[in-house]
This record gives sequence, structure tokens and C-alpha cells, in this order.
Amino acid sequence: MSDAYELFQQGRARLRAGLAAQATVPLERAKRLEPEKASIREALGIAYFRMTRWSEAEAEFRKVLELSPVDGYAHLALARSLEKQGRAEEARRHRKLARRLGEADA
Repeated sequence: MSDAYELFQQGRARLRAGLAAQATVPLERAKRLEPEKASIREALGIAYFRMTRWSEAEAEFRKVLELSPVDGYAHLALARSLEKQGRAEEARRHRKLARRLGEADA
């Protein structure tokens, strides 16, 4: 098993336990090892979102969409991050895309 994968799993476990701030430590390390892994970037975006670090969450979800443009969850998460920053018009576009891609909460 790779170091990045183990770090990713540690981060996800901390997220599941409700420890968003603690999750960022292994997830940021995993991101440095595997910067093009959408799963790592998504988990890190979730952690930042839960910590109300909206612009950092936005950056991670944008990267996920760069890697996987049809990821409905990432469109929805990006929309929510934008809304939290008062950018409703920009968020609306991503909500529509999430809805079209079948993300139920969009």
C-alpha cells in the first residue's frame, strides 16, 4: 500500500469521526505525494468546507472538476462553497450541472 493511500485513509477516518481539522494533516500530506488524485482532493475539500475555510474548499473542488469534469458531487460541493462566499450567481451554474449529472441534493 502506498504512503499516499495510507494518509488518505487516515484523513477519511478522521473525517468520519467528525475531526475535520485533524483530517487535513494527513490529507495535505497525501496531496503533496499525489496532487492529481481526485479522491484526495475531494476529501480535503470536504475537510476545509466543514472548517468553514470556503476559499480553500473551493480550490480543492475546482481541482477535482479539472480532473473529472462530470463529477456531480464536486459540482454541488463547489456550488455550496461559492454560496458560502456570497457568489450565488456563479454557484447557480454548478448547481445546474450537478442536477444534470444526477446529484440528488442539487
